[in-house]
Amino acid sequence: MKKDKIAIIGLGYVGLPLARLFATKFPVVGFDINTKRISELMSGIDSTLEVDNETLQSVLVNENSHSNGLFCTNQLDEIKDCNYYIITVPTPVDKNNRPILTPLVKASETVGAVLKKGDIVIYESTVYPGATEEDCVPVLENVSGLKFNIDFYAGYSPERINPGDKEHTVEKILKVTSGSTPLVAEKVNDLYKSVITAGTHLAPTIKVAEASKVIENSQRDINIAFVNELAKIFNILDINTHDVLEAAGTKWNFLPFKPGLVGGHCIGVDPYYLAQKAQENGYHPEIILAGRRLNDGMGDYVASEIVKCMIKKNILVNGSKVLILGITFKENCPDVRNTQVVSLVNALKDYGMQTTIYDPWANEEEVMREYSLKSSRCLPNEKFDAVVLAVSHKKFINLNILSFKKQNAIIYDVKNFLNYNLIDGKL
Repeated sequence: MKKDKIAIIGLGYVGLPLARLFATKFPVVGFDINTKRISELMSGIDSTLEVDNETLQSVLVNENSHSNGLFCTNQLDEIKDCNYYIITVPTPVDKNNRPILTPLVKASETVGAVLKKGDIVIYESTVYPGATEEDCVPVLENVSGLKFNIDFYAGYSPERINPGDKEHTVEKILKVTSGSTPLVAEKVNDLYKSVITAGTHLAPTIKVAEASKVIENSQRDINIAFVNELAKIFNILDINTHDVLEAAGTKWNFLPFKPGLVGGHCIGVDPYYLAQKAQENGYHPEIILAGRRLNDGMGDYVASEIVKCMIKKNILVNGSKVLILGITFKENCPDVRNTQVVSLVNALKDYGMQTTIYDPWANEEEVMREYSLKSSRCLPNEKFDAVVLAVSHKKFINLNILSFKKQNAIIYDVKNFLNYNLIDGKL
């Protein structure tokens, strides 16, 4: 019996850790259209830092190998002998917060070009309920000429990767699985069960699995929006928000969410996918979109609070120099996708401030390419009118914040990370 061979389409924050894991039990071909990324990975280096270089190098094999291991390529011919195709491409939104399915469609076209009878295509990208069977499968059929659930099959197993988290790695996170027929669902479940030590949950349908993923992050988004609104209220009342949350958190069933800038590839995006599908079917979601509006406005709110702190100390706002500590969407990782620190920076610029961004984690070229902002991994050698802690990187713990202050300057802490006695304002 021929051994299963897996193709992973998309080798980013989701695809690479999954490919590395499957490569411990199966022959795996990682496919990505980014030539630079392929070259980097085949030399044993992962710039996303999701897989350490030693671990990556331990699973790499050459293109002619038939044993377990990972081979990365951008050549279509290299994936044509696989029988499982797992698609892990991004699903962003446009400037009007409408879902962009283009990467998913392109990936489906790629797989459709090599699809054979009996193959199973599994999607991991976050989508609205119905997208796999209504948007992706028709592309597979059109390109391949094969018939769905007769010649080939589909599955859906939503990714639950937490970028930068070295404790909750892919194999340690319980995996939701599903398939387009009962038999295929069992095959998909068994495939993941073979490598996911945390176990699997087999959903009854693909739509259920899709919906489960999109509400995970929508729920988190709404909860953060709630504490962000609390922060606004308590700032008006001159009450320390974090002290309130700490006190309330002594009750066993109080959920420990904290205020902040909500960004990243999931939480700030996924609710729009669910909202879009709801609106297409005649329902206008209220709580979901209200939470999104509040969280999307936090950059402007924090900027206005910084300005208030500066005015109280008689600091001229227009033309002032501000140091922003951190540009990534979360702490201790290089991921800058959909980072809301950018909205804060742009809001400060609207007030006429000159911003300097220091982030030892962020890729300077990526920040410039994605946001047209200059970020540096090197500490600035000057003093500022305001210092803003935007991301709570561990590398900032021992940073001498005071050394960057002009004599009459403010320190603003977005993350409740700094010594309370040092700061002039916080979220």
